[in-house]
Amino acid sequence: MLTREQVLRALRLVEREGRRLPPSTVYELLYRGRRYPPRAVAELAYRLAQANPQARWPLAAGQPTNAQLEALDFTIAAKRPMLAAGSAQDHEQAAEQQAENLYVGSETSLRGSAMAEPGATYSLHPYTKANALTELFITDNELADSLAGLRRRRALLLQGPPGTGKTYLARRLAWLLLGAQDEGRIELVQFHPSYGYEDFVLGFRPGPKGQFGLVPGVLPLLCQRAAQDPERLYFLLIDELNRGNVARIFGEFLLLLEPDKRGPAHALRLPYAPPEAPRFFVPENLYVIGTLNLADRSLAPLDYALRRRFAFVAMRPQFGAPLRKLLTDKEVPMPLIELLLERMAALNHVIAADPELGADFEIGHSYFCAPPTPLGAAEASSWLRLIFEQEIGPLLADYWREQPDKAAAQLRRLLVDV
Repeated sequence: MLTREQVLRALRLVEREGRRLPPSTVYELLYRGRRYPPRAVAELAYRLAQANPQARWPLAAGQPTNAQLEALDFTIAAKRPMLAAGSAQDHEQAAEQQAENLYVGSETSLRGSAMAEPGATYSLHPYTKANALTELFITDNELADSLAGLRRRRALLLQGPPGTGKTYLARRLAWLLLGAQDEGRIELVQFHPSYGYEDFVLGFRPGPKGQFGLVPGVLPLLCQRAAQDPERLYFLLIDELNRGNVARIFGEFLLLLEPDKRGPAHALRLPYAPPEAPRFFVPENLYVIGTLNLADRSLAPLDYALRRRFAFVAMRPQFGAPLRKLLTDKEVPMPLIELLLERMAALNHVIAADPELGADFEIGHSYFCAPPTPLGAAEASSWLRLIFEQEIGPLLADYWREQPDKAAAQLRRLLVDV
């Protein structure tokens, strides 16, 4: 219908003549650090190609037009909010940084995990409960309970020992409520000790000219996208939530996360925002799923104010029929599968019975979920031995750092006849 050169011709004409195009509401075409309304650009290119200034672009705005432009290697992204800083100059610098760093993918766009956002996806694969039950090591009732908690609170925390598939489940819960593997409406961030309010909500960052401007973090950007698209759900996935100072990172989000505090009626003014900036709110259609690793002893427990905002789902290691079936399908020899299941069940029993560890330190099944294929008997034995030696062994040494003989003895038991 259009060629790339025809669209480029339209973009050059807009720049040369300074044409004002009608603004888009949700999406923007990104080209050389500038933003354009996709349908208006497509219609101008169509009129130039047809040599008819009255020609009407035949496709609707949104997905139909966006898909045509993306097929020509143009980038389409959801619009981002532009938060003014303390002066007009700061506002221009913040806008320039967003256009140059966030949109065109320069090296500085990787300075923070909150700054990266996937483009819109239009070829979506449907995702159903049947799909989920074939991938997850949980029962139909456990999956239904997890979805019920997420729907009820719109905020869910998956907690459990390492290797129990918490992040894996989080993404699939989002897909189930979305009805498709729609990564365009999922934002994933990981908290860590140096992650702060300025990264997550709003803060000052240096621009390309060495001066600081006010830049929104991942949360307000996602909230604006969700507010502009109220008929569809959006998801924020927070991996390793308890590795950061959650109360400091969340700030006002701690209040606005509650189901009865959503929407414009409960909007608040952000501390760094100038007086003329719009108040911030969390839309009704934003859902949050976090994961917590219970075995990290360096982390402080979550406070009660944070806990009561979430529904909690506990995840346990699954060394039973689902893992047996997965490994069988991967052609791992059955004697080795039975050895693996027996040894890990025994090890987890020892860990759970240890008064200084307990069930929160059991070892999950995800260490064993991706064997290389095809596997002969010798290759399978080597695969399992290396996991025991290189992944499980160091974890046991950390668990029993004051009792190295105990850690070594447990590793030897794992390796017998492997």
